[in-house]
Amino acid sequence: MNEEHMEVVMGLIMHGGNAKGYAYQAIQDAKAGNFDEADQKIELANQELKAAHDTQTGMLTQEAQGNHVEVDLYMVHGQDHLMNAITFKDLAVEIIELLRRLDEK
Repeated sequence: MNEEHMEVVMGLIMHGGNAKGYAYQAIQDAKAGNFDEADQKIELANQELKAAHDTQTGMLTQEAQGNHVEVDLYMVHGQDHLMNAITFKDLAVEIIELLRRLDEK
């Protein structure tokens, strides 16, 4: 595996992990009634997911141009991290909305 490939994989893992971490922090903020902070953490999660998505788009562009992108267990692991982070962030948004509605009552 070359260094560039490993950097791509680590970028997916890092940005995915950061996004999931911010989403988790957002839920904790919302549980404490700090909805502005929760919204800020969700925005940070979105920024991390965008960075990972940009990496993913780069790989798809390379593949579309005929430059095969190596798919190995590391890449699958990186993609797993990213997909889990996206799902977790989406659920965090829903949980925060429920907590916000309960707080308003």
